Parts: sequence; structure tokens; C-alpha cells
Amino acid sequence: MKDVCTCSLSEKRWALRPCEDAQVLTFMQKLGISEILARLLIMRHQTLESSSLFLEPSLRHHLPDPLCLKDMGKAVERLQRAIERNEKILVWGDYDVDGATSSALLHRFFKALNFPVTLYIPDRIKEGYGPNIKGIQKFINEGYTVMVTVDCGTTSFEALEAAKGMDVIVLDHHVPEAKLPRAYALINPNRLDETPATTQALGHLAAVGIAFLCAVALNRALREAEFYATHQEPDLLSLLDLVALGTVCDVMPLTGLNRTFVSQGLKVMGMRKNLGLKTLADTAGLSEAPTPYHLGFVLGPRINAGGRVGESNLGARLLSTEAPEEALEISKKLDMHNQDRRLLEGEALEQALVQVDPKTPFIVVDREGWHEGVIGIVAGRLKEKYHKPTTVITWNKDGIGKASARSIPGFDFGQFIHKAHHLGYLLGGGGHAMAAGFSLTKEQLLKFKECLLNELERVAKDVDLSPLVLCDGYLELASLSPSLLEEIEKLAPFGMGNPHPKFIFSNIMVDSYALIQDQHLKCRFSQGDGITIEGIGFRLKGTPLGDKLMEAKGYPFDLLASPKLDTWGGRTKISLQIEDMALPS
Repeated sequence: MKDVCTCSLSEKRWALRPCEDAQVLTFMQKLGISEILARLLIMRHQTLESSSLFLEPSLRHHLPDPLCLKDMGKAVERLQRAIERNEKILVWGDYDVDGATSSALLHRFFKALNFPVTLYIPDRIKEGYGPNIKGIQKFINEGYTVMVTVDCGTTSFEALEAAKGMDVIVLDHHVPEAKLPRAYALINPNRLDETPATTQALGHLAAVGIAFLCAVALNRALREAEFYATHQEPDLLSLLDLVALGTVCDVMPLTGLNRTFVSQGLKVMGMRKNLGLKTLADTAGLSEAPTPYHLGFVLGPRINAGGRVGESNLGARLLSTEAPEEALEISKKLDMHNQDRRLLEGEALEQALVQVDPKTPFIVVDREGWHEGVIGIVAGRLKEKYHKPTTVITWNKDGIGKASARSIPGFDFGQFIHKAHHLGYLLGGGGHAMAAGFSLTKEQLLKFKECLLNELERVAKDVDLSPLVLCDGYLELASLSPSLLEEIEKLAPFGMGNPHPKFIFSNIMVDSYALIQDQHLKCRFSQGDGITIEGIGFRLKGTPLGDKLMEAKGYPFDLLASPKLDTWGGRTKISLQIEDMALPS
């Protein structure tokens, strides 16, 4: 990689992705594709063999045999037996979007078998994350003999130990400890005793992806047992809209099987057959074909809002329902809760910013009374602004803190949480590389910070943690055309692990600007010969980048941006999403 900017206005390095002209020519000739598409594929480490599947991802090529996962065979055998014996099955989910989609997927699958199961989503504030002893005992007393936990359970040692008299099947993806809790079957591609090939291929799946693989395996077992001689076989592909939603909203990398799940799931979602999703989209004013942006920033936040500041089970209920009245009622509730969430988030973010010391290698902010449901979002906002591992803690009156953490590439927060817990600096917690949650006492806070500093210093010896932006080359405004952007769109869906291509536009000037909703910045850019184009930068008000753009009228600079085709009201236009800027050296 070649550095082209060592310190932008956002204090980031820009580096060009490597690409050889001879290789570009080979791709163009062998695959029959354009030069820009060939370059972008090579820059994303695609080979001639993998490029066709990357451009046209299909389940036929990417879906593995679910039985490659440890304990999947045991789980399928137990669920099949429960169906044959008409046992009571409980699905215990998490209150975020991944948990809601996982729960709803299993609910819809079993309902299609004419075998209803019970969904349970714990209250975030009263019960916390994952299974708890009181809840489990209640369901055992009610005669439930099988419990499936989705997006939780991997670290629920005490609760699962108390689940005697009930067979527990864990479907999860969170980073486990060396020791696993007691369970009939624990399916998690990140198990330390899982085969390296399985972890490499499936370790990036969201819990909803694991739940889908379980449904695939159980469906196959039922077919082999001739269950469908007397029952209608479910349409598994119709569940892919839920898989796409959970995968995007849990910020899983859109590579490998995840890319296929999201690509195919968006097509299913576009058919608007899931009543709850259709109604929520209507409530949010979403009428166009869905993209990962709509999942992550329009639908996802509304579903999450129930678990954050409202009723934890609203999301799972919405995605499971077939009743129009219930779907509309829940959609309106979630939209209202999302507005409440924005207010709580804004207040907490404002208070958190005052505490930030930009000179430290990490950010830890804390306060009594912050709503537990928004500290994760605040952590994400601070991480975006400062590009540092960030922890936001809210304390209760007893001095116990609930914390949410967000990380940067190169630092695995989930692994760090396990280490800090074993050292006695936390009460408990878990997560994955980029996001984690945990609890601690005020007495543990200082030791936690010291441990975090030591771990960052250790990691920094081997990994460059400074913010780096990979650029896909230089473009001129005059070269932007619908046909060029249609070529770029062939790389979609874009998201974590497959970012939208970013290009450098040299000698750009700002002709005019305006603030949108008092936080986003819209600019009109020009470059030579009267070529102008609009660009939008999200949440740029009050940032060094936003301030400099508003001061830059008439002065040339280098702009880093992602060109996009925007469709609104039946009209399509080209615009730029502002990423960064650099002043001439």
C-alpha cells in the first residue's frame, strides 16, 4: 500500500489499495468486465476464480453442511425428538436486532411446521442479558423440556447449571471462554474446540445466521424422516430477510456466507412478505428497494429501540406476527420509542463528550443514571469521533456499573473482556472483537483502566492502531456517470468487511454549503470547467472536518468521498458521501 496522505482533517492516513495494471487487463479479458470493476475486485483480494461468486453470491455455492458445526447433530436430534413427542419448546432470545431476528426466525420456522414454540425476551433493565435462574425455573415449572437460547448463552454458567430438568440448546456467536456452560448442545463457530476451518468459514456469522443453519439442518432431518409426507415443508428462503437484517444490524462483515445471506435476503425483503417488516417500513416511510443502509439505519434502530428504552420483546413479536393490527400497533410503538431513544442518546452524548480526554489512547466515560439502552450507541459515536477503543459506563445507586464497549480494527475487545474478568477486574461480561458488554464495581474501575492501557500498549507493539483509510484510486468529477456507478454497485451489498469504494478527488472547491437537521453538512463541490456535484457528510457539525469544509469556500483541497446513485421520487442523481479532506501540502 502507498500512503498518499499522512494526516487528514480527521487525523487519518490515506493509503491506495495496491493494484497491478497487468492483472487488471487479465481480469477484463477473462471475465469480460469493465476496467473499474476489475480494479475494485483486485483491490478486494478477489481472484479470477472467486470473482464470479463474489459478483453473483449464491447459497448453492456458499452454504455449508450445518453439521460441520460441533453439537449441531445433537441439537437437531433433540429438536426432532421434541417435535415427535409434542414437547414444549422455549426460545430464549436477546433484546437486540440479532436476538429478535434469531428468535423470530425459529418461531416462524416452527410455526410453519404447525408446531408453535414460545418466545421469551428478557427485560434489559430488570433481568439483563441472557438466561437467568428465575426465568428458567418458571418455564421448567410450566412443563417446558427444551430451551433454545439464541444470541446468548455461551457465558451463562450459573443460569444453565440451574436448568436441570430442561435440555438447553445454545445457538450463539459470542466469544466463549475455554470452559463452556452445561448444555445439551452448544453451537458456536467461535468455540475454542471448534475446527479451525469451521471457525474461519463461519466465525463471522451473526446468531441469526447460526439459527438459519440450525433450521436448514432440522428441515433436512425431518425430510429424511418423511415428516413432510403429512406436513407442508417450510420455505426456508423466505426467512432470509430476517438473516440479512440481523447480520447487518450486528455489524458482521459482509464477506463469505454473510455476503450471500445479505444479498439474497435483500431480495426477499424487497418482496415485503414479512408483515411486520413491511409495516415497519411503511411506518418509517421506506418505499424503495431496501439496502444495507436501510437495514442498519432505518429499520434496525426502530427494532432496537424496543429493547433499549421500551418493551424488550416488541422486536421479536413484530417480526413474528401475522396479524395486521398487531403489526401496526407495534410499529407505531417502536417508532415512538426510537424518538425517545434519540433524545436520551443526545443528552448522554453531550454529557460524555465533556469527560473525554483526547490525549489518552482509549476513552472511558461514566455517569450515574445514564439509560442502559443508549450507552452502546454513545460508545459507538465516541469511537467514530476519536477512533479509539471506547467504554461507556452507567452506574446504579449501589455502585454497580453496566458498560458497553466499542473497538477499532486490531484490538479485540471481546477477548480483552475475558482477560480482565479472569484477573478480577470485572464482575462479568462478553462480546466479540468490535463490541462488548460487561459489569463492574466502582472499586474495579481503576484496575480496569490500567489493564486496558497495558493491553493496548502490548497490542500496539505488533499492530498499527492508528486510523487508516484505504482508498480505491483517484477520480475526476467529470468522470462520474450513471454507468460508472452502476459498475461500482455490482460490488454491493456494502457494509462492514466490504466498504463502499472511496476515491480521492483532487483540487476540489466548495461552492456552497448548508446544515441539514442542524448536524449533517451538505456541500456543492466544483472541480475545474464548471463541473459541480452535491455531497453530504453525516454528523459533521462541530467536527474539525465539518468546520474546515465550511471555511474552505474558494480554496482547493483533496476530497475523499464515495460516489453514489441516489433515487428519490422516481428520479436518480449522482452525489458524494463525504469521508474526509486533506489540504495541499
